[in-house]
Amino acid sequence: MNELFERLSAESRERLREQPSPAWSEPTLATLVHEPFSHSDWLFEPKLDGERCLIVRHGDRVDVLSRSRKPLDRTYPEIVAAVPRLVEPDCVLDGEVVAFDGELTSFARLQQRMQLVDEESTPSNIAIRCYLFDVLHLAGYDTTGLPLRDRKKLLSSAVEFADPLRWTPYEDTDGEQYHQRACARGWEGTLAKDATAPYEHGRSRSWLKFKCVASQELVIGGFTEPTGSRPDLGALLVGYYEGDNLAYAGKVGTGFDEATLEDLRKRLDRLEREHNPFAEEVREHGAHWVAPELVAQISFTEWTRDGKLRHPSYQGLRRDKQPSEVTREHGK
Repeated sequence: MNELFERLSAESRERLREQPSPAWSEPTLATLVHEPFSHSDWLFEPKLDGERCLIVRHGDRVDVLSRSRKPLDRTYPEIVAAVPRLVEPDCVLDGEVVAFDGELTSFARLQQRMQLVDEESTPSNIAIRCYLFDVLHLAGYDTTGLPLRDRKKLLSSAVEFADPLRWTPYEDTDGEQYHQRACARGWEGTLAKDATAPYEHGRSRSWLKFKCVASQELVIGGFTEPTGSRPDLGALLVGYYEGDNLAYAGKVGTGFDEATLEDLRKRLDRLEREHNPFAEEVREHGAHWVAPELVAQISFTEWTRDGKLRHPSYQGLRRDKQPSEVTREHGK
């Protein structure tokens, strides 16, 4: 067996399964909850405000994929270039691509890199980093059956951490104080991960997320015309799915700069349609309806009693989630 596994106990090595290198593996998705906690069997990590990715290296081939399996190689070429010199040749890694605004990760800033493959957009020189936090396959073995603590050991051996690849720091045991410090520093939130659990594909309760500021993805179903001196559009009309119905969540009129307004108007004009896509009547003067194909990240203070957003602000478009997957997040 490869020397990379020497740090594992005999019991853990028995959990490894020989497997050819996969081209794809569905990532774990964290479940939103509201009450931070402390536990000796859990690890606590920063919730990064970026774009989830899988890095797949098989020999000389390197693929960077979004959580919906879209290729990101052209968007983040520096990651592709770094992997052959920093990562073991047979490896699947889980991580998050981020851009910084000062000391904080910023999804709005990352937007300028996420549009690099769009022919209508100008490439940006904004620096990105990829924070790695898990390994799903290594040296001919499926590692997902191992507990998280063992996968962390393998990750530290499989990667030589140098920019743009970074180790994701974590803390043991005291999740409540960790979350308090994170919010005080202006972070988006924190994650709690069961250190004894295997890697689960899809939505999982062995990974939990706690937010400092409310935010979630919402589907754009329309927009309004601008007023005053504002160019291109006034507000986005957004919603989320309840079964097959698109529920209206309100309008979002802040968080845009002029370049964003121009880009959004071009995209939305191509999607314009005659009929309201929302399940309820929406009374907005000068509303334009669009096919519900774009997903936006929206921050807000809270949900109102009638299911609308309070003080929403636009953060950017997401390309790593299908509109039909967007539902209202309820913490438990």
